Formats: sequence, C-alpha cells, structure tokens
Amino acid sequence: MITQILGYPRIGGKRELKKSCEHYWSGKSKLSDLLKIGEEVRQSNWKIQRDAGITLIPSNDFSFYDQVLDMSLTVGAIPKRYTPVLSEIKNNTETDLYFAMARGYQKDGLDITAMEMTKWFDTNYHYIVPEFHKRQQFSLFSSKIINEYTEARQLGINTKPVIIGPVSYLLLGKEKEVGFDKIDLIKNIVPIYIEILDRLKGLGAEWIQFDEPFLSMGLSDKEKKAFEYAYLEIKKSFPKLKFIITTYFEGLRENTELALSLPVHALHIDLVRAPEQLDELLDIVPKNLSLSLGIVDGRNIWKNDFAKSLEVIAKAIAKLGEDRVIIATSCSLLHSPFDLDNEKDEETLPNEIKIWLAFAKQKVIEVACLAKLSNKDTFSEAESELRQNKVSILSRTQSKLIHKPKVKERISEIDHTFLKRQNPFKIRQKKQEEAIRLPLFPTTTIGSFPQTKEVRQLRSKLKKGVLTLLQYEQAVKEETENVIRWQESIGLDVLVHGEFERNDMVEYFGEQLEGIAFTQFGWVQSYGSRGVKPPIIFGDVERTRPMTVKWSTYAQSLTSKPVKGMLTGPITILQWSFVRNDQPRETTANQIALAIRDEVTDLENAGIKIIQIDEPAIREGLPLRKSDWKKYLEWSVKAFRISASPVKDETQIHTHMCYSEFNEIITNIADMDADVITIETSRSQMELLDAFSNFNYPNEIGPGVYDIHSPRVPTRKEMTALLKKASDVLDARQIWVNPDCGLKTRGWDETKKALIRMVEAAKTIRETVSK
Repeated sequence: MITQILGYPRIGGKRELKKSCEHYWSGKSKLSDLLKIGEEVRQSNWKIQRDAGITLIPSNDFSFYDQVLDMSLTVGAIPKRYTPVLSEIKNNTETDLYFAMARGYQKDGLDITAMEMTKWFDTNYHYIVPEFHKRQQFSLFSSKIINEYTEARQLGINTKPVIIGPVSYLLLGKEKEVGFDKIDLIKNIVPIYIEILDRLKGLGAEWIQFDEPFLSMGLSDKEKKAFEYAYLEIKKSFPKLKFIITTYFEGLRENTELALSLPVHALHIDLVRAPEQLDELLDIVPKNLSLSLGIVDGRNIWKNDFAKSLEVIAKAIAKLGEDRVIIATSCSLLHSPFDLDNEKDEETLPNEIKIWLAFAKQKVIEVACLAKLSNKDTFSEAESELRQNKVSILSRTQSKLIHKPKVKERISEIDHTFLKRQNPFKIRQKKQEEAIRLPLFPTTTIGSFPQTKEVRQLRSKLKKGVLTLLQYEQAVKEETENVIRWQESIGLDVLVHGEFERNDMVEYFGEQLEGIAFTQFGWVQSYGSRGVKPPIIFGDVERTRPMTVKWSTYAQSLTSKPVKGMLTGPITILQWSFVRNDQPRETTANQIALAIRDEVTDLENAGIKIIQIDEPAIREGLPLRKSDWKKYLEWSVKAFRISASPVKDETQIHTHMCYSEFNEIITNIADMDADVITIETSRSQMELLDAFSNFNYPNEIGPGVYDIHSPRVPTRKEMTALLKKASDVLDARQIWVNPDCGLKTRGWDETKKALIRMVEAAKTIRETVSK
C-alpha cells in the first residue's frame, strides 16, 4: 500500500536551522555554513522517512524561511524595490535577496522594507505574502525545487516534489494596485509551472504533490475556472506524470465536484479535521482517481488510535481497492515537534503523559504501521505496535490526571454576569481618563523587551541549580528596574516590566496552570527562525496561585507612571497549545478564561490600573469557511469577556491582535469590549485601519507604527506619516502609539533606536493635531 508524508519539519531536531540562520544574519558565519546545515537537515529528514518505509517522500518541503516566499522567488515574483539588493551590491547572492524580501534590508546604503507577513490559514505559522501587479509577468528565477529533487536522487531517493499549486499561490497573495483580480494572473503563471515540471520530468520525477488548500475554502466561479484551466494545461503537457492534489485543514464540501473533476492521479483529503467527508467521496470518486487518506494528525501530538483508523482504512479499501488508497498524514508535519525520543526528562514530561503522544518522527512510523496493518500479508510485521497502541489509548482514557470535578462545577456556573463590565465604554473612558491621565497619542509597547543571551542564561542557570531562586529573582529585578528606568528616560507614557522572567507568552502561563504539560525540545516553527514550544493541554485547566502579580507590582513600585499587567488571553493559550481532543475546544477555552479572570482580579486588587490580555490568535482560530464562523466567534468572544469583565470601570483593559484582516469580524472585535486594542498594521501601511474606521469602532486603538518582525529601524518621518494616516480616519482621542508586537526577538540596539523615534513621532503628531 502506498504511503506518503505531506511535509516534514525543517528546523532540525535541536533547532539547528534557527541557529545557523541567525548566525548568518549577524555575520558570524558564511553562506556556505548555512547551506551545509540546510543540506544536513534535508538529508536527515529524507533518511528518517526512507528508513520507516514511506513510499512517497517529499522534497522541496524544506525552507530557510518560508515555503510561500520560496515559491515567489521560484516564479520571479520579486517586488521591484528589491532589485538593488543584487544589482547594486557586488557580493550579494540569491540567498541575500531572499532574506531581504523576508526581513527587509537596511545596510550598504539601502533601506528597503520587508514583505507583508500573515498567518497560514488557521495555524500559528506565518507566511510571506506574495505581491502582485496588473499584467505581471513571471519567470523561472530560482531552481530550488529542481536542486533539492536532484540532491535526494543522489542519495538514491526518488522524492515527490512538493509545490504550492498555482491557484492557491495566487490566492495567498495580495494585489498591490487597484483594478484587477490576482486570479486573472493564472494564465501568466501556469507556463512557469510547466517549465518546472519539464525539468523535473527530465530528471526522473514520477510523482508531484500540488498543495491546493483553497479547495477547502469558499471559491468564486472565476477561481473554480482557474483550477480547471491550470490542471488541464498541466495534464495536457505531462500526461504520464502522477499528480497528487492535497487539501487540508477542512473538508471539500461544495468544492467536492470540482476536486474530483481535476485531471490528477490522486486527491488527498484531511480526515482529522473533516472525517465526515469520506463517506460521500467513496460513493462518487471516479474510477481513475486514488484517494489519499489524511488519517494521522499532522497538527496535534496525540497518538493515533490505530483501531479507529483501521476501520476507516478498511472502509476505503472495500470501496476502492487497496491499489487506490494512500495512507498519509492529514497535512504537513511542519506543525508538529520533531522527535518524541528527545524528551528524556520525566519531571518536564511525565511518562504517563508521554506514552499518549507522537511527534513528527513517530507520526511517520504510525503511517507506515497503518499501511502494514491494513494488509493481511504484512499485518504481522506491525502486530506488536498495534498491541502497544491499544495500551496507550486505554491509559489515556482511564487516567486520573485529566478530570477535576471543581473545574467542571465552576464551568457550569458561568452565566451572563460573567460577561459584562459595570458600564458601557463611554462611561468607562471618562473614568479612566480621570484615573490614569495620559496625553493624546499615548505611547506604550506591547509587552516584552529583548530577551538577550544573558537573560536566557539566567533561566538556564536556575534550572541547572547554578543559581538559587533568590539569586535568579534578584537578577530579574535588576533587568526589570533597568528597563523601567530606560522607558522613563525616553518618555514612554505607559510602561511594561519587560517580561524577563518569561520564556514564552503561552508557555509561561501554562507552567503555572494545572492540566498542562511541557516538553524540552517540542519546538514548532512560527516564522523564519522563530520557534515556539507549545504547551500540551491534557486535562482540566485550573489556576491555583497568582501567576504575574509579583513581577507586575514590583515594576509598578519603581515608577509613578502606569505599568501594564501583561497576560495572555484564553483563546491564544488555546490556539498556541496542543489541545486535548477528548472534549470541545469551547469547554477548554472557558476553563482557561476562568483562570485568567482570577489573575485579572488579583492584579486589579494589587493596584495595577492597566491590564493587557493579549489575543493575537483569536482570528487565526476562525474556521476556514465563513459559514462556520458564527459559532466560533460566539464562544471565543465569550471566553475573552469572561477573563476581562470582573474589573472596575477605572481599570483599563487592553488587548493585542496580530496580522489579521479585520473587516469581516469587526463586529465581533467590538463585542470583545476591550478599552484599547493594539494591532499590527505597519507592513500594510495602515490599510487594516480601514475596517475600524468604516465600522466607526467606538473604543481606543493602537495601530502598530513599526514592524518588529524585521531588524530594520524605521525613521521618525515614516512613523509620523503612519500616525497621520491613522489620525485621518480616527479621532485623535482614540489613537495609541506602539510597535506592531512584542520586542522579545529583537536586539537592544535596534529596539532603542526605534522606540526613541516612535516617542518623537508621537510628540510630532501631538503638535500637528493641537494646531
């Protein structure tokens, strides 16, 4: 039976790629060193899958930064502003151009902004948004797809190149001028795909994977015709190549007929997110089409239930025959940690929980085992794995670690009184202005300050016993006081404590909540070299003690200026964790919301006047289809309001959201009823503010004025211009001045320069408005 993996994690088992990229960016290593690490990661990934017995092993799933950016470089979709990176700088390479597009370029006399970045569907991964212009022409610029296929062939592995399909690639992008629809570029871009395929065919490729996740979303008639056109042209040019179209994160639904009509060899479906679609498909799938069953969860870490999966596979085989069924992961394993075998510390991850889990390497083995168990001739080869699997699944269902009666009782007591502030915003705003007294265009930051090597070493030394708890806390106090004094010195209006005691905005809270477990090496890529280590929510969530009050009150004791209490919201903790799959996500969200609510109450009682409850992930949790949005938005907004509503009118509640298109959910954002919302807008040049302006958003807004995802430092003039744009569409009384996001991943030099200029920009715009 054929097996396939849709993609494999590329950061390396110990984050080798992250470290290598950052060394190259900082000038500490050569390009050859970076390329060598990339080669080692790719080849290790291929060998893991080959040794497990996977039939169709992916290539071109590796990336130094982002797979969508890779495709933009491949087809020559390079914005003109980057031309000088190669034409004017003698020793720059294609790799330097690539990183300039991702991160911006501010050296060698050039100052070029980065491309926009946004979330990859409903995941915590970010991609670089392609930029398109009317009548844009494409050309084969990068040979990455061909080079990596050739590299694998030299190892004796005939891989399945993974390519973002032409329709989804266009739909992932953004029109940079008015008067055209990006999908109209389909006839311009398909010839480049044909050129790539011709090169691959000549090298011996047999299978090609086209990722077309937009088949799981609502499509216009024009977009549907683009699918038909693209794949008919491709099939006409290569009648003997075997194409697999992959869909994931949702079911095909109204696109079922379209997907089944495309002239390809196999169609991949996600049976983790949309198991209900199989029955319909089995009755209507054409006789010349194979089905790839995405049955091993590529986005969560729970061990596959072999018994249940084998029933599904048997049903498919009974209808289609064994030769037309492919066993696969539900999506790329990019969203899974690398290898559970690296987790050896039982204090961090107890064995009782560990046996319930499977990371990427283990999921590869699960796919191979399911294929063997589905065939009577190979069943005995995996029979022992089946027995072990049954033991693990039973252990989890019977564990006493999972259920807490007190938590369940408290959930049952939630009613409308948990969801409302004392008074409407206009009344609260007046009371807050009297209590906090800030100027127009108040300045602040989103929360974290740079986590230097020295700060990270403090936590490491504490864990290793090199520092006592008292020594560690004294060192963190010194860092906190330094950042408070520095913020005062540059004139910021609302300060933050810097979060030097925190490893990650989700992990930090998870470590203090019951029902959540952690890993040492369970890293997952978020964007570029940025990785996160998601907590594992395995049971009922409960807060048993204050989590942030100590550090917030210490920081506030150092200054007369207000210091924000910094919390992560319930939906973000949910979205950025690996969540238990044995109860509705809504229930888990409410459990977390009650824990945050208790923390909010304690912060207010301790004298903290401004409390920020970050919800950068609330939009990314939206179901892919708009018809499913209402229910999710109802319970996610409810969870936020549970957490934010117990405070007095005078206490100001902030929230923060990441790159999002807000237009379609602006009503729901208003329903959250935060006093202040800060949003990422700098890469979009304030375009996202239109949604708030058109809606007449009543509360206060902090549109980000500089991009913290790039090392580039914006000028005061740029930030002033952005604030002018904001003041053209919003009342001055509504506007806050802040960076796009937290500053944890940035260096101190760039941070200081940017914030000083930001404060200067705020002073400039105040003078302009006052005149």
